[in-house]
Amino acid sequence: MKRFKWLTLLLAFALFAAACGGSDSDTTEAADDTPAASDDAAADDAAVEEEEDVALSQGSDLTFHMITHSDDGPFWSVVKKGAEAAAADVGVELVWMPGNNDPGQMVIDIETAISDGSDGIASSLPSPDQLVGPLQEAVAAGINVYTLNSGVNDYNEIGATTHVGQTEFIAGQGAGNRFNAAGATHVLCGRQEQSNVGLDERCAGLEDAFSGTVTNEFVGLDADQTEQINGIKAILEADESIDGFLGTGPVIAVNGLTAANDLGRELVIGGFDVTPDIIDAIESGAIAFTVDQQQYLQGYLPVVLMFLQATNQNTAGGGLPILTGPGFITPDNAAAVKALVAEGTR
Repeated sequence: MKRFKWLTLLLAFALFAAACGGSDSDTTEAADDTPAASDDAAADDAAVEEEEDVALSQGSDLTFHMITHSDDGPFWSVVKKGAEAAAADVGVELVWMPGNNDPGQMVIDIETAISDGSDGIASSLPSPDQLVGPLQEAVAAGINVYTLNSGVNDYNEIGATTHVGQTEFIAGQGAGNRFNAAGATHVLCGRQEQSNVGLDERCAGLEDAFSGTVTNEFVGLDADQTEQINGIKAILEADESIDGFLGTGPVIAVNGLTAANDLGRELVIGGFDVTPDIIDAIESGAIAFTVDQQQYLQGYLPVVLMFLQATNQNTAGGGLPILTGPGFITPDNAAAVKALVAEGTR
């Protein structure tokens, strides 16, 4: 039961909520130090433990579907690990359905989850125009729906319970402020997907906060890193005024560093999200920062929230999104995060 108690504490911290149980306080105040009372207390504690075991096992017949645009790369592997850990903690079956950056496949996966009678769907929303409708159908079918990672602007329209992630525009603004502080004047915002609203918002936030010039370009998919590096190099070669690069993911940020090194260019480089490679580059000082949206929580929390809604009619967020970021990893804290990255939880 230690795992279950730890889970409860994590939720309380993540949701920035606190609750006081009057009945627990009353029980504590009524405790007696006599041997007989101690025996009774021990028996009561055992009964509570047994009740908790029963409550936890009630979710064992539930099946939740997590449908994302995951390419099973380093970022999404952490999301998946968080989701699997939560499923094990609360005793449910998790069906992980990666769309590999294909909204069409995600639509198929949502329809499959509905037809399978899913007990809860957690879905990213990279292309709202294609995915809002199918998720609304899931809600109409009586399925609890949560959005994660991308979807902060659309979860209310879907009828989802809440969104778990970060506000990408605000995260981009934070990156813009850091480029200002570093003295950059012209930043290339390189995107690894052509039609992902979350990545567009990151670049838009950068442009809003940055006092210099922003060039916003799709430079190639993470799946073809050679093409991506060449795409970045072509833009850098065409414009000598670019002195900063923001990659809207961790792989593209490191590839931006490679492109700059290949050309002998010194750039202020920032990224989004966490992988071992980007942490190593930050620790060495080659990359200035990365925006940390704590993707482990984006996998973990939706499963726990779906479980609590299904078994105890609990909802969280109060109609507002549950934010997991943005935070920033810099050379000052990279070493502390590095060990957790090696364990696959950051």
